[in-house]
Amino acid sequence: MLYSSGTTGRPKGVKPAPPAAPDPQAVVPLMGLATMAVGMPADGSMVYLSPAPLYHAAPLGWSSTVHRLGGTVVVMEKFDPEAALKAIETYKVTDSQWVPTHFVRFLKLDPDVRTRYDLSSHKRALHAAAPCPVPIKREMIEWWGPIVNEYYAGSESIGMTFANSEGWLANPGTVGVPIYGKVHVCGPDGQELPAGEDGLVFFENENMPTYHKDEAKTAEAMSDQGWMTLGDIGHVNENGFLFLTDRKSHMIISGGVNIYPQEIENLLVTHDKVMDAAVIGAPDPDLGEQVVAVVQPMDMGVAGNAFEEELRDFLAPNLARIKMPKLFDFRPELPREANGKLYKRELRDEYEAKAKEQA
Repeated sequence: MLYSSGTTGRPKGVKPAPPAAPDPQAVVPLMGLATMAVGMPADGSMVYLSPAPLYHAAPLGWSSTVHRLGGTVVVMEKFDPEAALKAIETYKVTDSQWVPTHFVRFLKLDPDVRTRYDLSSHKRALHAAAPCPVPIKREMIEWWGPIVNEYYAGSESIGMTFANSEGWLANPGTVGVPIYGKVHVCGPDGQELPAGEDGLVFFENENMPTYHKDEAKTAEAMSDQGWMTLGDIGHVNENGFLFLTDRKSHMIISGGVNIYPQEIENLLVTHDKVMDAAVIGAPDPDLGEQVVAVVQPMDMGVAGNAFEEELRDFLAPNLARIKMPKLFDFRPELPREANGKLYKRELRDEYEAKAKEQA
């Protein structure tokens, strides 16, 4: 039994439903994704690089799948972008799995470092955990070639979508089409929405898990139709490709307007002086919540009013005024898990505590 990473609340134990009958394909959906969608070989030639710790579901699941296919797993003790490139060259890595934060770190390397290593053995690169900013994903495909594959799933194993490079380039920003489970997008009233409209994303599947000793959380994740959600907001386009807007729990309500911080974060990380960014809602006596951008500069020496104005000017052409951060908070590092996921809860709790002190 695995536990969800708990970036937005207390971790939930994911207790999968047992299959109706013993099934040698019970390792799906990862095994099916690996062999049929991605094309991982089962002849022992695969060398897989895991840049994230094995106590998380995806690295553990992929490493186990690679072993089932007879491959070799190379595990990094700690992610470092140049060390990862060196590992690909040293161990002749053929396959790998990443999160968008890793891609951002790669692209922030000096060009001479990025081109220093031989990546010719690298045939298949998977990524997941969060939607990747479109400019970042496009630049990674230009650099690594059409070997970048994306999937969307969760520890709950209720469904999965997949997009190869070609599918993504034709539908920039997508997390793919369903290959396991059926996708439904529902409005606040629980009714299914038409293509193009944002709502809560649910998966329909025969076997639904329960959260260990937490009936309330299980019920909260279920629709009246018996579908289950991972808590993400998104929409399906007319061709059946799923797009994610943000997590429901990350939504900011400022002055009665729903604001999804992922859009702002995706813009900020493309600035050449920004290493990392998190956008949260902080308590505001007039608006309910105000938009706060917590930014990790490439060099803390640039932090200050001038850099804040530079970032505002950078965001302005592509961001509605209501979404513009009211406050920029510069820090040398953001609270991220070892697998790259951001602990927004810590930042929100910090700002809530400050608001109580000032009240």
